[in-house]
Amino acid sequence: MAGLLSNLRNTLIVAFILAIILIAGYQVHNGAMDAIFWQAVFRFLHTTFGILWIGLLYYFNFVQIRKMPEIPAELKPAVSKYIAPEALFWFRWAALFTWVMGVILAINRGYLVQAFTVGALEGFSVPQHTFIGVGMWLATVMFFNVWVFIWPAQKIALGIVEGDADAKAAATRKAMLFSRTNTLLSIPMLVTMTMTQTIFG
Repeated sequence: MAGLLSNLRNTLIVAFILAIILIAGYQVHNGAMDAIFWQAVFRFLHTTFGILWIGLLYYFNFVQIRKMPEIPAELKPAVSKYIAPEALFWFRWAALFTWVMGVILAINRGYLVQAFTVGALEGFSVPQHTFIGVGMWLATVMFFNVWVFIWPAQKIALGIVEGDADAKAAATRKAMLFSRTNTLLSIPMLVTMTMTQTIFG
């Protein structure tokens, strides 16, 4: 067992095999691979990628950004050369897949256009579409921030892309501000994602 758990790849393979077995069990119980079944699958994927994305966002903001100034200069390359690039890889791709799975889920549930217009097309008469639409826009802004502002700035800050000391300092601050913006947006976004499902189904 220790051999399995000491290798992340093998751990994830077994985890997903178990997940697939459970998904198959739900399919048998549901009786068909209909829209409800696929809605459940897409919700699982959306949630899984979302946990990875927001978990790393919170790691950056609750831990790395706060503690970096306290790390001795000779130890900082351990973070900037090894930990941060790896974390940013999972962070940006989790953001993409979270957003894509959310869009697929909205299509599957039949309210993509209604949600992205925040219920305006219906005269704001369907509160579910307004609330989930607000959440989808918050998540879209966050996803946009990751790929358009945070990741390009981090490439300069971490030395993946060339830049002088001033450019690196400016990029570090830019990445921090947009990451902190995403932290700010994440809490209301999570309210809409969790409470809409609970209140409206």
